[in-house]
Amino acid sequence: MKLSADLLAFSGRIGHRFRQPDLLVRAVTHASISSATRPDNQRLEFLGDRVLGLAMAEALLRADSTATEGQLAPRFNALVRKETCADVAREIGLGEVLKLGRSEMLSGGRRKDALLGDALEAVIAAVYMDAGFEAAQAVVLALWGDRIAGVQADARDAKTALQEWAQARGLPPPVYLEQGRTGPDHQPVFTVEVRLENGALERAAAGTKRQAEQAAAKALLLRMETAE
Repeated sequence: MKLSADLLAFSGRIGHRFRQPDLLVRAVTHASISSATRPDNQRLEFLGDRVLGLAMAEALLRADSTATEGQLAPRFNALVRKETCADVAREIGLGEVLKLGRSEMLSGGRRKDALLGDALEAVIAAVYMDAGFEAAQAVVLALWGDRIAGVQADARDAKTALQEWAQARGLPPPVYLEQGRTGPDHQPVFTVEVRLENGALERAAAGTKRQAEQAAAKALLLRMETAE
């Protein structure tokens, strides 16, 4: 099998030349267009999640020889979560080479975090099956780049950090309310408000409800910590 021009270019962007091109084709094939003769990437995604986890865990241990498990765990979660994988996928143009069914394309599948993140994990698995762990690890380290060295020492997600801040001061957990949704179905924008019992609140907008909640929580936590 020969790779199409767009997949050859993509292979170059991730820095790996496939000896088994069918692995890459499978990695970019979504379930919405799969068939008996065209398997989708779900099994590869399952494997790639584990390969990414091992590569990232080893990278974090090497980056900080004194960090405790309690410090490493949130850094690890921040680097392997679906949103981070989707950001990396966008940087390398993975969405442009995905093979999707018509309904998924019309619903904006090439921009969805979950779909992009899963596909990137499938690509990592394809590299692993094509050339082994060291090759897959090299791809991961190159694609994540400065994210690994720059991950915050305390990389807990903002919602968790805000809840812990509130509990430490005897306040109930923050309340999140969706204030509105705009834009077309394939590219919505959610506005979310987070409020504490003391009346403090912040709003934020993002392409998913979870991202909007995280952004609002981060803004409110920063304001409350600055005021102390």
